[in-house]
Amino acid sequence: MRYMRHAKGALTVVAATAACHALMSAGYAWARDTAAASGDTIFSGAFEFLLTTAASWALMPLLLWVGMRVMGETGNAVLVLVGGLVWVGVSGYFIDDIDFAGGRIPLLALAAYVLLCTGLAGVDPARSR
Repeated sequence: MRYMRHAKGALTVVAATAACHALMSAGYAWARDTAAASGDTIFSGAFEFLLTTAASWALMPLLLWVGMRVMGETGNAVLVLVGGLVWVGVSGYFIDDIDFAGGRIPLLALAAYVLLCTGLAGVDPARSR
């Protein structure tokens, strides 16, 4: 077992999760402000909401890959693919929890995501032969 790879993965996942969570919080606040400024007309703030969601979902796998590469680790396909897909599921499931002033994804869900991805960071398909 490569413990340093897990440690690097944990650091990367925590940083990427914090960045994507902060992006969602700020983006959804932007969407709420836009909707309030337009008098809450139909679909007001929808563009900002969708842009924020898409940005978070696209940013997570990118941050996971870049973070591991910066730390000198290769063979990160499993972490990037599964971690990105699980982030879509977790953030999509808890989207109502974060989409209000002061809202956030529950800490237990974030901790489970970090633990899962930390475990996935240890998987290196190139070295399993």
